Amino acid sequence: MRLLHLLALSLLISVSGAKFSGRPGVNYGQLGNNLPSPADSVNLIKSLNAKRVKLYDANPKILTALNGTDITVSVMVPNELIVNISKSESLSDDWIRSNILPFYPTTKIRYLLVGNEILSFPDSELKSSLVPAMRKIQRSLKSLGVKKVKVGTTLAVDVLQSSFPPSSGEFRSDISGLVMKPMLQFLNRTKSFLFVDVYPYFAWAQDPTHVDLDYAIFESSNVTVTDPVTNLTYHNLFDQMIDAFVFAMKRLGYPDLRIWVAETGWPNNGDYDQIGANIYNAATYNRNVVKKLAADPPVGTPARPGKVLPAFVFALYNENQKTGPGTERHFGLLHPNGTQVYGIDLSGKTTEYKESLPAPENNEFYKGKIWCVVAKGANWTQLGDALSYACSQGNNTCDPIQRGGPCHKPDLTVLHASYAFSSYWAQFRKTGGTCSFNGLATQTIKDPSYGRCEFPSVTL
Repeated sequence: MRLLHLLALSLLISVSGAKFSGRPGVNYGQLGNNLPSPADSVNLIKSLNAKRVKLYDANPKILTALNGTDITVSVMVPNELIVNISKSESLSDDWIRSNILPFYPTTKIRYLLVGNEILSFPDSELKSSLVPAMRKIQRSLKSLGVKKVKVGTTLAVDVLQSSFPPSSGEFRSDISGLVMKPMLQFLNRTKSFLFVDVYPYFAWAQDPTHVDLDYAIFESSNVTVTDPVTNLTYHNLFDQMIDAFVFAMKRLGYPDLRIWVAETGWPNNGDYDQIGANIYNAATYNRNVVKKLAADPPVGTPARPGKVLPAFVFALYNENQKTGPGTERHFGLLHPNGTQVYGIDLSGKTTEYKESLPAPENNEFYKGKIWCVVAKGANWTQLGDALSYACSQGNNTCDPIQRGGPCHKPDLTVLHASYAFSSYWAQFRKTGGTCSFNGLATQTIKDPSYGRCEFPSVTL
């Protein structure tokens, strides 16, 4: 028993020797043209009582602003460098020298995340380069004397082939043996974490008829889900999603690898067709998830009771230059002017808020036809790969845009991509396909069909 106690205690100890807390941090995105300066942003992070922050690059101004604070920092290696880093130790060394060494250790950089949701991309070279790039970055840190920084990468829920019930959790067959097995081996050997993005909002919005809203925002007192295999009982969708990863790792032989929630949150606004995106639901979800994560002693999940589950809430600001649906621009805890969208305390110490939240709104789905098209501001250089991916799925997905087809417009890549997105979504929505394509797509109720070219649609 004493040995078991010591092993449990060791999981609560960080590399610095301090108690490892589940108190959540915040994701600091910068896709806005009206955001406060890095120095002001650091003060705002402190005002939220966040002790951790995750950055989506190695922005030197932000790392300088974090210098000398007690905020621990996670930095992301950009997606576009991964293939080249995977092939070059010298490039990996140079990246660490240029982006980490000038700030470390006075800026408390603790995690390097190699890419963002890489395994959600259709690019096979990018996927196969991920773990080799992680190894290169780890070796560079070691050779350059950086001892307290662990390496990981962030994964979206779509890396799972099966997630319900949680005990059926399994990684996709295309990545399970080739990518996930060596990744888990690397993370286990280096005592790092599996960083996962967990959004009950999207899981609920995809099927609000069968998923209870209160169950998704931690407000359900009478809705529970029992896993028929394990008999574990779930009281919220967040735990259910986390444990699907737990069982997926167990299937590959890594039942004890620690999980870190790289992103979670709920949108406070959105487009007309974005169900449930409002201040009431966002405040309710984020306050409840903070309360759960910051609990002392830790609560854990049904599959891992009592385990610390570190996390970052998404996001610091509403970012007006993000592409995709309107929800993408409204996940912030703060408005760009620095005021809170709703009261929130990331320390978890505040459990009662005096403000009166607006009544829930937009919790009913639009009824009618809806299409999936290229989002405004989408990166054109990425459309080709996304189009090819959509057309490679299913049967006859893109026949009408082939030569001789009624929708063939060879000079209009955006039109072809919109058709491909709509066709893919119409075929695969019921089996988990989304209108996302890594932010390149958005939903619309305006029929994009023209002439003899009729776009497939989803009826809600």
